[in-house]
Amino acid sequence: MKNFKQLRIWQKGFDIAVNSFKLTATFPNEQKFGIGSQITRAAVSIPSNIAEGSSRSSEKDYNRFLEISLGSTYELETQLLISQAAGPGNNNSSNKILSDIVEEQKMLIGFINKLNT
Repeated sequence: MKNFKQLRIWQKGFDIAVNSFKLTATFPNEQKFGIGSQITRAAVSIPSNIAEGSSRSSEKDYNRFLEISLGSTYELETQLLISQAAGPGNNNSSNKILSDIVEEQKMLIGFINKLNT
């Protein structure tokens, strides 16, 4: 078992999740339970899958959870872009999260590639 809290990919994912919660708290009520709920679920999935994967004994299983986490970054990115286009929320906060997501995607892809070599 790896100490997932020491992984930079988990730390970045954790920050993305926290900032996503803060962003959706600013949404109008009618948006909080639609797109806001989807945003927070996808955001929480990123560090959660990294943590769960770290408990797996095989690298193949660990890799699968990292790929799920990566998929959640793309899902979250899409949801934030939709949210920006629809207009609910702070675009500055959203842009910061989008920038963090791109960094997280690169880190996850690098980590996955390293595990597969």
